[in-house]
Amino acid sequence: MYKTINENGFEYIESGEGPVIILLHGLMGGIDNFEGIIDELPKIGFKVVGPILPLFEKPMLKTSISHFTKYVYDFINFKGYKKITLLGNSLGGHISLVFAKKYPDLVKSLVLTGSSGLYENSMGDSFPRRGDYEYIRKKTEEVFYDPKMATKKLVDHVFEIANKRDSLMRLLAMAKSAIRHNMSNDIPKLNFPVCLIWGKQDSVTPPHVAEEFNTLFQKSELFWIDKCGHSPMWEHPKAFLKILKDWLPNHAK
Repeated sequence: MYKTINENGFEYIESGEGPVIILLHGLMGGIDNFEGIIDELPKIGFKVVGPILPLFEKPMLKTSISHFTKYVYDFINFKGYKKITLLGNSLGGHISLVFAKKYPDLVKSLVLTGSSGLYENSMGDSFPRRGDYEYIRKKTEEVFYDPKMATKKLVDHVFEIANKRDSLMRLLAMAKSAIRHNMSNDIPKLNFPVCLIWGKQDSVTPPHVAEEFNTLFQKSELFWIDKCGHSPMWEHPKAFLKILKDWLPNHAK
């Protein structure tokens, strides 16, 4: 099991030794979404590091994809890492793409799962009835293939964000920033190996998004997980891990 480290203004988890894999979580997610792989990848010779992104804690002017990309850069610089693999889900995938564009010399490879960057089915639009708990529960369930994944704890968390004006404003700011940072013109210029892992039933970034990513990248492979929504590493950690164990040793070491 992993513990959170607080150092130099950063909060993060760290496990194992070897080539570095940086985990980047999504807007409504957290580092615990990767729990199924944090303990496993060190067993095949990787160091897993997950910075906790303070998505709802920064001033409004700093609530943007660019700012959080710089935040990740500052963290990697602080840790002294070189030639990393970025593994990003949803917004974390989008940050990975912008990072790879801005700092290509630091990137060895990318793993994207349910990534934004091409298609924004904005989470901000999902909360017109934000005081309605049942509505929020239904919207949270739709992120997954199996609605049981939307536990009461998770729905309560989303409900709290949707009902705090400050949090909702930041959510909308990030959604707008994501739309502004469409990566379709930049992706063909990224020249390193990319692993795309997608849920066949992802309704947030649907399968056609994965296919478009796969067409645009120079060196990508696309893997599907069936009966799976927007967060494959969370909903199907064993299947996700199997793909990583086959792909990473050839592309991230």
